Amino acid sequence: MLMYPHIDPVALQIGPLAIHWYGLTYLAAFGLFMWLGTLRLKHQPYASLAGDQAWSRKDVEDILFLGVLGVILGGRLGYCFFYKPGYYAAHPLEIFQVWHGGMSFHGGMLGVGAAMVWYAWSRKRPWLQVVDFVAPCVPTGLAAGRVGNFINGELWGRFASPDLPWAMVFPQSGSMQPRHPSQIYQFLLEGLLLFVLLWLYARRPRKRGEVTAAFLVGYGCLRFIAEYFREPDDFLGLLSLGLSMGQWLCLPMIAVGVGLWLWARRKGVAHAR
Repeated sequence: MLMYPHIDPVALQIGPLAIHWYGLTYLAAFGLFMWLGTLRLKHQPYASLAGDQAWSRKDVEDILFLGVLGVILGGRLGYCFFYKPGYYAAHPLEIFQVWHGGMSFHGGMLGVGAAMVWYAWSRKRPWLQVVDFVAPCVPTGLAAGRVGNFINGELWGRFASPDLPWAMVFPQSGSMQPRHPSQIYQFLLEGLLLFVLLWLYARRPRKRGEVTAAFLVGYGCLRFIAEYFREPDDFLGLLSLGLSMGQWLCLPMIAVGVGLWLWARRKGVAHAR
């Protein structure tokens, strides 16, 4: 049984300026996206597109900028509407108080999807071509975010057997009983494992939409599994069928991914070359 190694959330203090580890993990996520996006430019079909449809590093930068906006706005609104709709309906101005915390991955994903719709429309490109480009570059950012969760000592796991070698005590949870370090589970599953599988899958010729579908199904399934080890939100607990809110939000994600993959396989078109 391990004890959570208390880590100061402030990585560097310069006078009144405090640089937090969590902010640095976000910077790492953005840097990884730029690096992987640059590599994706060398993959098909993006490497062979020419003329007005040609892709460049500027496209990666624009997508990152819009994606950041989508993550912040969608993540915040998703948390408010998915997790605490009654509270924020009664206190609408608190929606803008992001410094109090509260972000949802599923809301962030919808926000990024909307941002990519705007990008595809403005550049006159197929939306699925855009999101197929983005999808393999996302999991490393999710992994970086889970590192930030662990450093902050938040989103800890459910109670675990003391015999579990990596069970960890999180004093900030209000209990000295061992728990699953679910942040690490999610780092490994939704981050590293999903990245490897999706990156390899995207390297082969795929019909438009298949890579996005693989991301939806892959993340949905891996997050669903990880939720069995993650402590549910104390203000929600477990919902119907003993599932957490995170698991319920993953189910439509998986369903849409399966439907998109089947559609792409049967009626979809190959990426233009």
